[in-house]
Amino acid sequence: MYFAVISIFPEMFAAIRDFGITARACSEGKVTIECINPRDYTSDNYRRIDERPYGGGPGMVMMAEPLAKAIEDAKERAKAHGCRIEVAHCPVVYLSPQGRQLDEASVVQMSDYDGMILLCGRYEGIDERLLSQYVDAEVSIGDYVLTGGELPAMVLMDSVIRRLPEVMGDAQSAEQDSFVDGLLDCPHYTKPYVFADMAVPEVLLSGHHANIAKWRFVEQAKRTKVRRPDLWQAFKPSKAQVKWLQQANIDDKTS
Repeated sequence: MYFAVISIFPEMFAAIRDFGITARACSEGKVTIECINPRDYTSDNYRRIDERPYGGGPGMVMMAEPLAKAIEDAKERAKAHGCRIEVAHCPVVYLSPQGRQLDEASVVQMSDYDGMILLCGRYEGIDERLLSQYVDAEVSIGDYVLTGGELPAMVLMDSVIRRLPEVMGDAQSAEQDSFVDGLLDCPHYTKPYVFADMAVPEVLLSGHHANIAKWRFVEQAKRTKVRRPDLWQAFKPSKAQVKWLQQANIDDKTS
């Protein structure tokens, strides 16, 4: 999968390219990440990419022209990497608190793209004309404001890359994560058997896979009901899960 990241701070993306699972995906050729600095598309000696807003007000606004040139270049690079540059295959995504909030369903959808062009804003924002003409979607990682789009872009890439085929060392790791089935993840344990006077639940030592699966689901249900009642209300259990919930005296969601 190909990612072109348009940012005035390309050095920040070493965190994705040089560390962890995402770095391995890059080194194995499963992912390509290229950073494009819009300052390289300016024509003045100061390489200026921002100006004061029309109408007055605080802060600066990123100018349309350098970003437009950067996006056009990104599309050419994407084509060179074999991407189909239509919206359905390689969209231009602006990281913005005004966008649709990133969730597991959208991550799964994005993992099917050929690539993505990620636009990282700074200052007070980006000239609206650039957004209306060049941006296909806006994505938010939460209802709060950051100093720029670089961290949200890294969050998006990390979440998408780990969903790509053969990126995770164990395919079940991604399938069993929080939110994949609509619930939070269950508790996890490892050695030692006793820590701080607390032992590992015996069912996890039983080797009985059906009982372990039931226990894990019930723990997911308990945790989700308390911590994320919104997810719990939206969750639709299977017939077997309804039975497990009833046995555990948890709301079976059938009423």
